[in-house]
Amino acid sequence: MTKRLRTMENMSVSVAKTESKMGANAEKLDELLLDVVDETLKRVFKEAGAEAIYDYLENKCHLKREEIAEKPEVFSAGLERMLGSGAPVMEKLVLKNLYRKLGLKFREKKGYGFSDYVKELRKRCGC
Repeated sequence: MTKRLRTMENMSVSVAKTESKMGANAEKLDELLLDVVDETLKRVFKEAGAEAIYDYLENKCHLKREEIAEKPEVFSAGLERMLGSGAPVMEKLVLKNLYRKLGLKFREKKGYGFSDYVKELRKRCGC
């Protein structure tokens, strides 16, 4: 095998490992976000209230619980439709809890919505 071919193979393996790690980071962040949403909703609304919110999101917004991390803007819009002015309060509670679990300090940013924070976290963790 030529030196150039081995170098190219090594580069391919390195890229594959990086992509795999990024995918794993994304999965971990997605799982953590779902856990934090669940924990926060149950803490505020108890079990029955959280289930009512999940049912609403699924039936009215076509958003399954497992899709919240993939579609944070739909989650945010669904909360707003259901909770009205209470939605930003819930989103902020979720975000504060998420940032805390990641060992980060949550800072509000003007013009940022829930999905903007999630996208920023994805960039920070290389997802």
